[in-house]
Amino acid sequence: MDALKHADDILAHVSHLVRLERSALAALARAEGVTPEDAVDCVQEGLCTLLTLAHRGELPEDAGAWGGLLAGIVRNAARNRRRRHFRARPHEDVDAHPEAAGEALATDEAIARAEEHVRLRACVEELCEIQKAVVTLRMLEEQPGEDVARALGISAGHVAVLLHRAKLALRACMTAPS
Repeated sequence: MDALKHADDILAHVSHLVRLERSALAALARAEGVTPEDAVDCVQEGLCTLLTLAHRGELPEDAGAWGGLLAGIVRNAARNRRRRHFRARPHEDVDAHPEAAGEALATDEAIARAEEHVRLRACVEELCEIQKAVVTLRMLEEQPGEDVARALGISAGHVAVLLHRAKLALRACMTAPS
């Protein structure tokens, strides 16, 4: 039980850290010459790496050092992405450009959308198998209810009921406090 509580504490601290520093982390990645979309990917990659280190028990004991570690991971991810994709760009001061403020806003929005996407995926995974199948076919693949009913071997009315209940569960999951 203590290990579970400790894991929850680590996750809560990392989540809090990312929420506070996401703009700075995205700006750090942008300063390495990647696009706003790639900057978001670098921040997510950094978070995944940090969580992997936490899972292995390889994080520093001092939680205050995690921010620097995360910044280093994001910086290296951005450099690797730029090199790997042959997107070498000159290192310019992002704040020197007038459109930098607009890009920072776009980056924040992209990060927020990515976080919502991850949260929605987690909520979909919590549904029972039949609801998950209905949501995937009806909402994500945009198939008609009759086709979904035929594919799952249930009635179209049952598909509608399952979809309605799944939407209620997803709404509750998405609006629940983190």
